[in-house]
Amino acid sequence: MKHSPDKRFPGGYLDLQLSFEQQLSGKYASLSAKLKEAADFVVANPIDVATRSLRALSKDANLSPATFSRMSTALGYDSYEDLRDVLRLSIEHRGNTFSHRVEALQQRHGGGDQGFLTEHLLECAGNLQNLEAAIDRPMLEACVERLHSARKVLVVGALGSTGIAEYLAYMASFIADNWSMASRMGASLASGLVGMSDQDVMIVMTKPPFASNAINAAREAHDAGAFVIVITDTHTCPALVHASAHFIVSTESQHFFSSYAATVVLCEVLIGMLAGRAGAPAMDRIAEVELRNRRLSEVWAGS
Repeated sequence: MKHSPDKRFPGGYLDLQLSFEQQLSGKYASLSAKLKEAADFVVANPIDVATRSLRALSKDANLSPATFSRMSTALGYDSYEDLRDVLRLSIEHRGNTFSHRVEALQQRHGGGDQGFLTEHLLECAGNLQNLEAAIDRPMLEACVERLHSARKVLVVGALGSTGIAEYLAYMASFIADNWSMASRMGASLASGLVGMSDQDVMIVMTKPPFASNAINAAREAHDAGAFVIVITDTHTCPALVHASAHFIVSTESQHFFSSYAATVVLCEVLIGMLAGRAGAPAMDRIAEVELRNRRLSEVWAGS
């Protein structure tokens, strides 16, 4: 895996569009137990891996240097040093993009006033930073193209992901008539899966604790030949083995639950790009939806 500059991408390096965790997520299930340990250590300690010697890291992780080297090769890197280069560039890119904004926010809330509001805003800013820096842009474009050409799109989200999945399907309903939400209003998940084929797309949204029906739906859709898009926040997500494309979205939070702020932004980006791809028909549909909203008094008069 070479690190050649590529001006098509803001980061200047093609590899930055496929972060270490994105690379790992597609191959994690196939790693041995020891290689998974090494990979988990890298995910948990990216700055240490990028800045400290392999010997020191191996001692801290209680793993041999050879294990880290084998893990790097298993993930498609030429060497462990190649993996480190990706982490260094990613950290540098993220710092250059967002560090001044975070610093300004911290200064505005200085003097010991580090309450929950400030802490949560900083976490959300960091999650958005990670989304911008690590997202695989070619994969994003490919997903939008598949959504645009799909016969039907089925959105699956359960537990904490239910509301975000509903929001995604709601936005799509303004520009397309072939999207639906699985298990909505008590409907059977199985009924939505019947007839799926390689002409269709399923979007699966699931974060820990993973919903069993979301994992099972991803498997069923994959087996039927559908294009499966998985949105999660960890490379250990069981649905990733069934994914045609995937996005690892940070959910770090001071809350007692994961933050979906960056996930909402990704959903809005998908629909925004899809609307741009759809062109005039999408605009005509939006106008028709708004007209019928008013006829049915679904929106407040004058709004």
